[in-house]
Formats: sequence, structure tokens, C-alpha cells
Amino acid sequence: MNLGRILIPFSSRNYRLYFGGQLISLLGTWMTQTATVWLVYHLTGSPFWLGMVMLLGQLPAIVLSPLGGVWVDRVDRLKLLIGTQSLAMLQSLLLAFFTLTGHINVPLLTVLAMFQGLINAFDVPTRQALNVQLAEKREHLPAIIAMNSSMIHLARLVGPAIAGLVIAAFGAGWCFLLDGVSYVAVLAAIFAMRLSRHQPEPRGRSVWHELREGAMYAWRFLPIRALLLFTAAMGVFGMSFSVLLPAYATGIFDGDARTLGWLMSASAAGSVLAALYLAGRRSVHGLGRAIIFGGVMAGCGLAAFAFSRNLWLSMGCLVVTGMGGILVLASNNTLVQNLVDDGKRGRVMSIYSVAFLGGMPVGGLITGALAQLKGVNTATCVNAASCIVLTLAFACLMPRLRKEAKSVLERAGLI
Repeated sequence: MNLGRILIPFSSRNYRLYFGGQLISLLGTWMTQTATVWLVYHLTGSPFWLGMVMLLGQLPAIVLSPLGGVWVDRVDRLKLLIGTQSLAMLQSLLLAFFTLTGHINVPLLTVLAMFQGLINAFDVPTRQALNVQLAEKREHLPAIIAMNSSMIHLARLVGPAIAGLVIAAFGAGWCFLLDGVSYVAVLAAIFAMRLSRHQPEPRGRSVWHELREGAMYAWRFLPIRALLLFTAAMGVFGMSFSVLLPAYATGIFDGDARTLGWLMSASAAGSVLAALYLAGRRSVHGLGRAIIFGGVMAGCGLAAFAFSRNLWLSMGCLVVTGMGGILVLASNNTLVQNLVDDGKRGRVMSIYSVAFLGGMPVGGLITGALAQLKGVNTATCVNAASCIVLTLAFACLMPRLRKEAKSVLERAGLI
């Protein structure tokens, strides 16, 4: 692991501000994620409903992210980010209000989750496309993408553990309240940043024409298409295990919200290690091998988790699963960002957002339904086997992907 390469993004004042503000906000976000999962399971006792709420919450993002990508290519990205983060603060404070006053229920949780999904349809593509403006040199882009992934999963490492303690001591409503307050940090950081403004290209065509143009561009270029499809598949089978963690925490390990926090944090710890490894890499060369290795690792980690009955061993299995999942997802993100034409970046990254955001809730619903019918261990084993099979299929396609991507990466001076 090359420490110098890992720290490259922090040579930029703008990135230091962005990282600090986002990290504080993301800690709150993961506290809310943990509190929501716990609250839904506490209210329903059903893995199926966990998957259903997750899917419905992300449905607006799945449907509208491509439209959000068009707007990212049309408007000032920093102003758009201020708007989305302000609305996300409002959503968290509403969750806190209804929970702390005792009026929360599953339908209301679902509506507020869908409101957050609507915000994510514009927020996620904006943050993905902003990476280019944060990179002072093009060769710094892979390190920034990997460091952003580290930031997300560092928050995912700490946030659920804090949430478990807060829920056990004070209740889920305080997690939502702390999340709402955390958005002050990210908004302050955004206002303090001095980025060169994104100059959108003049647009004489309709939104729907540009939407179709971006989709056709992504579909016709095989490397981008394959990376997007594998991202979605990994979300469905490699990352949806999180909907089962409350059932494991209470039913298998006879624990409480703190046990759930430990399990979620274990997966995040592996994700942080993988992201730091990727941040320390010198180039995109060899990322294909990292994707294949990560997919197999995630499948093996899930398979071992399914059969473990020891909490600490299970946490170790989730570390391995988290490492494998992020080796796939962050490597895919880096390759797509470096392969895409800049004029279509917002639209293609919005499709990436659909693949990433859509895969997990769809997988969560399937996994939750299977767990309801056949048990949590069977559902976990099916996901594990699917990860390994799909990764091997991707590996068979790898020589053709390398051949078609080579000229684009050479023109960009990346290989």
C-alpha cells in the first residue's frame, strides 16, 4: 500500500474541505441507515419487509437517476449539490420529528425513504461527476475515487457502531436527529470550496434526446456496458446481505441493536481496507484482476458467513465480504470514470448510480423473500454462489474488454 499515493487527494484544499464535510455527514447517514433497518425489523419482525422498504426507498433513484444525470451535464454541479444536501437535511429532521414524537410507522418510514431516494436521483450522479473537478490532475482521479470510497466505508465502519449504542441508550429517533445536524458540516464545506466552475455545453436538444444519447453511448461501448451490468449484479447478490443482518443479530446471535452495529461495521472495515488499497495504486492497469479477485472473495466470505455460528468469526467473514465487494464496485467506478467521454459523464454516471443503487434494493427484496421462505442461511448461500458464478462469467469476457478499452485509456495517457 503506497501511503504517498493514498494522500495525493489531500494536497488539494478543495478536496480536504470536501472530505471533511462529507465524512461527518456520512457518519450521520449510516446512523440513519442502521436506525431505519432496526426500526423496520422492530416494527414488523420480517426480513421481507426489510427488503421491501429498501426497494421502495430506492425506487425513485432507480427510475429518475438518468434524468438527474442529464441535469448534472446541464447545470452547475456545486449549486445542485447544495440543493440536494439541504433537502437531505430536511428529510432526516422529519424522520427525527416523527420518531421522537411517537408517530412513526412503516408506511411513514417508507414515504420518507422514498423522499430520500428522490434526492439521491440527483445527488449521487452530481457527486460522481464532481470527482473530475476535485482532481487537480487527471492522473489523480483514480486516487480520489478510491479515497471517496474509503470515506463512505469509514463512515459505514463507525456510523453503525455508534448507532447501535445510541439506539440501545436513547432510541432510533436520536440517530435521525444527529444525522440532520451533520449536514451543517457538509454545507459549510461546500460554501468554503473554491472550485473552477463546470461550464455546461450549450444545449439545443430536448432532455429526452440527451437521455437516450447517454444510454445508447453506454450500451454500445462494451467495456462500459459490462462494468455497469456487473455493478448491478454485485449489488443484487454481493451487497444485499445487509437486509438479513437484523435477523442474524437477533435470531442467530441472540443480540440487540449493538450486535447489528458490530456486524455492519465489520463489513465496512473490509470495505475501508479495499478502498485504501485501491487509493494507493499507481494506475488503472491491473484493475480487471482486482475485480475478478474481489468478486470471488465476496462470494467466499458470504458462504463462510452462512455457516458460522460464532459472532467474532462471522464478523471476520463480513470483513472479507466487504473487501471483495468494494474491490469490485470501486474498481468498476474508476474504470467507467476513465473510459467515459467528459461531455456524457453526468449521464453515464447516473446509469452507474442506477446500477449501484438499484442492485442492492432489488437484491434485498429477493433475498428477504427467499429468507422468509427458506431461511436466512439458504438466502445467504444462494447469494454467495451467484457472486462466484457471475464473477467467473465476467472473467471469461475480460480479454475482449481489455482489447476494446485499450485505445481509450491510451489516448487519456493512463496506460
